[in-house]
Amino acid sequence: MSTLDNARCDTVRRLYAAYVAQHPDVVGPMLTSDFTFSSPRDDRIDRDQYFKNCWPKEKIFRAIHIEHLVPDRDEVIVGYRAEKMDGSSFRNMEMIRFTGDRIAEVNVYFGRNV
Repeated sequence: MSTLDNARCDTVRRLYAAYVAQHPDVVGPMLTSDFTFSSPRDDRIDRDQYFKNCWPKEKIFRAIHIEHLVPDRDEVIVGYRAEKMDGSSFRNMEMIRFTGDRIAEVNVYFGRNV
């Protein structure tokens, strides 16, 4: 794996850690100014809407366990199991596209409850 691949994988790990810890201020500098986010619930929303729609107001997640982390050119493919505070959990896949060392786009593919 190249140095750039390692750096991007580290950024992805920090992104999920900040999400669990509820630190959007840590994530802001990781994103490009034209960042977009898509999921089955959101279609290419911008970074302002991402922080409004996707960052919980209260602690929802106990942990996010990264199970697959695969750099592929300008993308990192992530598979994870999210553990919620209520004890339930689910798996998702995400494609995270980078421009340089910043995240330009996140595409979430919902999995199933486990």
